[in-house]
Amino acid sequence: MEPDRTSLLEEIQQTRPYASRAEEAVVAVLRTAALVRRALNRRIERAGISVAQYNVLRILRGAGEGGLPTLAVRDRLVEEAPGITRLIDKLEKATLVVRVSDRKDRRTVRCRITAGGLRVLDELEPAVQQVHQLMGAALPDDASMLAFLDGLARVRAELNADRTPAGAVAARKRGRSRREGPG
Repeated sequence: MEPDRTSLLEEIQQTRPYASRAEEAVVAVLRTAALVRRALNRRIERAGISVAQYNVLRILRGAGEGGLPTLAVRDRLVEEAPGITRLIDKLEKATLVVRVSDRKDRRTVRCRITAGGLRVLDELEPAVQQVHQLMGAALPDDASMLAFLDGLARVRAELNADRTPAGAVAARKRGRSRREGPG
């Protein structure tokens, strides 16, 4: 069954049609991301932390006992957070993370998740899995999910290339050559 794309227009109460499929896609991604974020917020904030703090805890759990320097945590965040130090300060105050001097380089401070932080992640796991299940219900077969993930990966690759000066020039050239057509 073909999805009803007019529902997005109705959701955001927009009466004017989109200028292009690309514009519709951008709005659809932003709206969908907002809905996923809200679903996660409702579940995660019950533990007294934000989605960004949850993300930091997940990153530190994945880093293992060695932990990570603060800037390495920032670089791995799903969404950019300008106040990574403040995020970690709050987690440290809640005894969910600790900061320790690196044994090899005392100028470097490493962040590590505590047993309390691991407990919070364990407690939140069933609630977060509910959001994953909602996504899975929308794309129930592997082919649909893989096609969706592949499409998102292509968009991210294009957008990541556009972040660098050389990538921006290349992206503009690709866009211009598509508009101008062959020859």
